[in-house]
Amino acid sequence: MTETGRCQQDSAHTVLGGCPDIGSFRFWFADHRWEWSEDVAAMHGYSPGEAEPSTELVLRHQHPDDREQVTETLTEAIETAAPFCSRHRIIDTSGDTHDVIVIGDQLVDEDGTVVGTAGYYLDVTETLQDNRQETLDDLLPDLIDARAVIEQAKGIVMFVYGITADQAFRVLRWRSQETNIKIRTLAEQLVSDIVAMGGALVQQRTRFDHLLLTLHDRVTSPGSFAD
Repeated sequence: MTETGRCQQDSAHTVLGGCPDIGSFRFWFADHRWEWSEDVAAMHGYSPGEAEPSTELVLRHQHPDDREQVTETLTEAIETAAPFCSRHRIIDTSGDTHDVIVIGDQLVDEDGTVVGTAGYYLDVTETLQDNRQETLDDLLPDLIDARAVIEQAKGIVMFVYGITADQAFRVLRWRSQETNIKIRTLAEQLVSDIVAMGGALVQQRTRFDHLLLTLHDRVTSPGSFAD
């Protein structure tokens, strides 16, 4: 990930039909400046532009039992500049609790220097799945022939993050939308990357986080939505 360009404000919101399941964020180490998408703001209970994200605000929304864990994760990210993955709970402005997975990869400038962390929030609260079960046939008919490799990729994401099949597909679909590369192509790359890791996935989940967020960089012949 590079610092160039702004955070995708509405990509996940559009792809998921207005359901704030996935949203992106950026955090700069030097001045502790945050940037989050409309979807992440919605997870916290804010309408677009209503709240300016900050470390204080982010921590304020953490579940009391998880706040120390999140603080430690953020501190370690600043000190080591390493990718991270955190599963915890946030409480929105209405008092509702959301179970979220936050994936952070390195944010680098044009010189390749790590200047922060960037990634996404995945809301895995079970209630979000009500009345939203969608099939591959309904979502992307042209991918029927690619079902096998996509199912493999979904299974990998499900296993690593402990989420449902629908949520795993939403992750892949979101990455596809953000990178403008077909899901089948990203799925093939993910399966190839996992095989190359030689079974070390369970012990090295942060490596998987990095793989997921950088799949598009290794795709040699991307199949864009325009194809």
